[in-house]
Amino acid sequence: MADLSAATQSPSVSSTSSGAEPSAPGGAGSPGACPALGTKSCGSSCAVHDLIFWRDVKKTGFVFGTTLIVLLSLAAFSVISVVSYLILALLSVTISFRVYRSVIQAVQKSEEGHPFKSYLDVDITLSSEAFHNYVNAAMVHVNRALKLIIRLFLVEDLVDSLKLAVFMWLMTYVGAVFNGITLLILAELLIFSVPIVYEKYKDPSKTTWNRKEKGRISTWKPEMPQLLKHHLIVILLLLVL
Repeated sequence: MADLSAATQSPSVSSTSSGAEPSAPGGAGSPGACPALGTKSCGSSCAVHDLIFWRDVKKTGFVFGTTLIVLLSLAAFSVISVVSYLILALLSVTISFRVYRSVIQAVQKSEEGHPFKSYLDVDITLSSEAFHNYVNAAMVHVNRALKLIIRLFLVEDLVDSLKLAVFMWLMTYVGAVFNGITLLILAELLIFSVPIVYEKYKDPSKTTWNRKEKGRISTWKPEMPQLLKHHLIVILLLLVL
């Protein structure tokens, strides 16, 4: 009888021991999880979030300054001229550095080799599997866009087609004031300025990112809407003038 009772109790005991450890509340967050995106992995979305919120000032400043200079150059010169000047500037830097290192090696009689050897040895070949993966991922978006275009222009849903017509009508007025490059410049200025201003004056208890940095940001300030309004007006005036 003792053996029979032990046999009947063993499955429950084993099942209890196997599930004894409860999962941590909120899930087991991976070390690379992005605080700003909740449980999502810190991938490209997290990198973009860190970029526009100026987490790394040097990196964001380099990206912002470079893209802004390119857009301003495209607004003043043709695409061919901008591309040609960029390539000439890059070649000037690399050729000058190559000649400088060659002269230094000749004077010091050293055999350090090519200054860019570490970069030349990097394998940048794209495998067929990776190429097909990129193509397949792009085809998903292309097919989705084609279906949306067909649905809108063939009036599958009258309301959606009317919304598109109204939006395009409004865009004619926008195009009469701004051109494409101006809109891109405006979009970049807003992307790299509005989020950081908003984060600075918002309530830190609203997001998980700021909850971990208590005391760094003050509570909601009533002057924030007015500040954002002045900020947008200044950017628009700079672009119009």
